[in-house]
Amino acid sequence: MTSFQLQSPNCPSLSVRSSPSTVQYRMPQTYKLTCNSSFTRLKMSIPSTPQTVLGCGMAAADFLVAVDSFPKPDDKIRSTSFQVQGGGNAGNALTCAARLGLSPRIISKVGDDSQGKAILEEFEADGVDTSFMVSKGGHSTFSYVVVDSQTKTRTCIYTPGYPPMIPEDLSKSNLSSALDDVRLVYFDGVLQEAELLSALVAWTGNPSVPDALVSVLLKLPNVKFVIVTLGEDGCMMLERSEAEDLQSEESDVNELFKKMKKSIDTDSTSATCISSDITQLHAKGIGTVSGRLLLGTAEKIPPSELVDTTGAGDAFIGAVLYALLSSKYTLLGWDGDSLKAMD
Repeated sequence: MTSFQLQSPNCPSLSVRSSPSTVQYRMPQTYKLTCNSSFTRLKMSIPSTPQTVLGCGMAAADFLVAVDSFPKPDDKIRSTSFQVQGGGNAGNALTCAARLGLSPRIISKVGDDSQGKAILEEFEADGVDTSFMVSKGGHSTFSYVVVDSQTKTRTCIYTPGYPPMIPEDLSKSNLSSALDDVRLVYFDGVLQEAELLSALVAWTGNPSVPDALVSVLLKLPNVKFVIVTLGEDGCMMLERSEAEDLQSEESDVNELFKKMKKSIDTDSTSATCISSDITQLHAKGIGTVSGRLLLGTAEKIPPSELVDTTGAGDAFIGAVLYALLSSKYTLLGWDGDSLKAMD
């Protein structure tokens, strides 16, 4: 197995912290990916011309209220702070991408109300192109977010906008224009996290996440890799090998996952990644793909620095969008709880 972590030796100023009000990014000019085994060094530079990414999904207004502890039924408690700001899976991810230096566009729908106008203004202030947003009557999507200051968690109560967006809201000519010069397309799925993982398992018909990843690569032969987020445990990625090594040893993907999980240094506070060698990955009753399995851990943020987890997953996706535009992959899709890069 091989382990590596992302380092920015010339600029320790990358700041990514979740809070109810903002996520700040100050980017160095290059990153170096270093490793302790057979990986070669990789230098990733910020493009001189911003790369265009198109996102389609939810844009919402979030009403965030912080409390000392989550209320019990029939309780009446006083909040410690209150804020109103833009949210939504696609909205958050594209805002992150804009702050990292990309040039994002969004396709979504808001109502012709004060929340909708505020959503558009916040996007424009962050550099997200709203030219292809639909604004028609009704009310915008909004969420009540209760932030528990004791447990550092958040509870979301989501109300979809009405009327919902339909294909007729965007003409073919507008859609064609939205795709001009786009290098990457992102779809968010607009489902809650638990539903997303259930959707992935239901779609593939497989009970475990490693099995489901193998199934995805078998069903979609142009997919290069699939990433599944695992909350505070980080993420898992299955990457297809471009050249199949039919003579490599076959490994049961679930047993490999268990072995790799045990090898993770649980005392480390930094985000790291471990990778298997390229091998034949077999899922019982499903099939075999040639590739490698990777497990990425999440940074352990000290409780004193952690505000809450609002938007953390969306910020992760925004960073993945940036990384993809610095690599060979040019198209990204979201299916279940998975980001997929395709030719």
